[in-house]
Amino acid sequence: MLIFEKAPFPACHASTIVEVAAGRFLAAWFGGTDEGANDVQIWASEFDGTKWSVPQVLASESGQPCWNPVLFVTPKSELVLWYKAGSNPMSWTGYVRRSSDQGKSWSKPAMLPAGQYGPVRAKPLALSSGTILAPTSVESHRCWTPYVDRSVDDGRTWLRSNAFGVPEKPGQIQPTIVELKSGTLLALMRSKEPRAICRSTSADSGATWTAAEPTTLPNNSSGIDMVNAGAELFLIHNPVTKGRTPLRVSKSSDDGATWTTVKDLESEEGEFSYPAMILGRDGKLHMTYTWNRTHIKYEVLAI
Repeated sequence: MLIFEKAPFPACHASTIVEVAAGRFLAAWFGGTDEGANDVQIWASEFDGTKWSVPQVLASESGQPCWNPVLFVTPKSELVLWYKAGSNPMSWTGYVRRSSDQGKSWSKPAMLPAGQYGPVRAKPLALSSGTILAPTSVESHRCWTPYVDRSVDDGRTWLRSNAFGVPEKPGQIQPTIVELKSGTLLALMRSKEPRAICRSTSADSGATWTAAEPTTLPNNSSGIDMVNAGAELFLIHNPVTKGRTPLRVSKSSDDGATWTTVKDLESEEGEFSYPAMILGRDGKLHMTYTWNRTHIKYEVLAI
């Protein structure tokens, strides 16, 4: 279903979703005249199990476009919104807002230290130790580089991992990470060169990561997301090197070495991209994604 039919913005992109209570979800995205326009703000809508609420502004930075919101409930049950503002990714400032009442009220926006964004697009991962891992990346005019930031104080302060992009082809960003049955961490990430999803692993709880290696999965230099559902991993992605259709859910039962198609959510001409995916308390996949840059769509998939 579309989260909204009509909205006070003509364009929107880069959604995020979180379950704030059983069967109750909050989604956010950026919307405005167009991506990068100075009127772009962070908007949000709440799902009560039946319908989505009218979108409301959740964050705005005067005279600067906002980008890539990420919602997350921390191990201490605090709801957090991270977002970015600036004319382009090379000039971003990271911001954070917090809520202790499931999004009914929020703290004032706080700036992160220069070069820190929180999770840059995909959701964080909370380990059993309480450590939060924020998949992040930095973009310069030539070099795109993925990292993971680690926090042991519920997301107040962060320590950065090593860079784990492909050394000779520095073009990977926006990792999504899961913990495997073995305890190893797996990161998959978008890549502009090579045009394939790349992977990296960590054996020390995200402190260090292997150099990224291309997988056999095509990538169109667009965002992906992944969850561990216990027996299987699930990935939502565009399985192409050009364009942003189809949008596919794939699964892997062997820790991400091979993938099979579960379902194509969209296959017609258009742009269906930048998905967010979580495993709900109901054991189903809950997903949001950009629908032709005019809407955000919500899908639920039983697995």
